[in-house]
Amino acid sequence: MGKVYERIEPRLRAFIEEQKVFFVASAPLAADGHVNLSPKGREGTLTVLDDLTLAYLDFGGSHAETVAHLRENGRITLMWCAFTGPPKVLRVHGRGEPVFRDDPRWPELIGRFAAADGPGARAIVLVHALMVSDSCGFAVPFLDYHEERTQHAEYFSRKSEPEFAAYCARKPHNGTSIDGLPALPLPLPKRTA
Repeated sequence: MGKVYERIEPRLRAFIEEQKVFFVASAPLAADGHVNLSPKGREGTLTVLDDLTLAYLDFGGSHAETVAHLRENGRITLMWCAFTGPPKVLRVHGRGEPVFRDDPRWPELIGRFAAADGPGARAIVLVHALMVSDSCGFAVPFLDYHEERTQHAEYFSRKSEPEFAAYCARKPHNGTSIDGLPALPLPLPKRTA
């Protein structure tokens, strides 16, 4: 039986921190806009800042749909599934905002990810929880975790800052979403720290 929580309680935080993957969902306001659902991984790239706030690193890639949706309307949902242990699905429904590399909050926030292999970070997504809920997860299969994939971090660690900025600018859906919404500011801001 599902339950709604007022905050991210310590046991929920522990559950979040144990999971190897989470999912991010967002959507534009337009009725014919594309709903976005993305898997996220890479060890150390998600942190619970307090009992109502989470943050995760947004990395370079071919799209910036979540960033565009957050800039337009702020709606976001994060979801974790237990693929081992007792069955559980946990969701945080909230308001999100992208913190770009030239934002004065960047240095403090990026410090919260010291354990992450951070090459290719283009934004930090802050999520302010409005509702935290769980459900049974009885239909979620057991899956075995083997190891982290390293290709993404390795690829971006070989790029200088100017090369990374050029990469982001080249991708057609980094500056503008597939629905034509503003996404990343281009040229990509330089890091403030």
